[in-house]
Amino acid sequence: MTLQYRAYLVGEDGVFRSAEAFEAPSDASALVFARQFTRQGNVEVWQLDRKIGLLKQPPPADTA
Repeated sequence: MTLQYRAYLVGEDGVFRSAEAFEAPSDASALVFARQFTRQGNVEVWQLDRKIGLLKQPPPADTA
């Protein structure tokens, strides 16, 4: 059975900038799937009205 999730891209001001709906079999799987969106910024993952977690944007790679 899969569950409905949403990954919200959080702007620097804390306001949601965009959302992506997806399905996953578990909370852990949802967090793994949503990690791909952290390239754009921090991401909050929700399952209906239940916050699953906040994924932080990785620091920029050192290009020196």
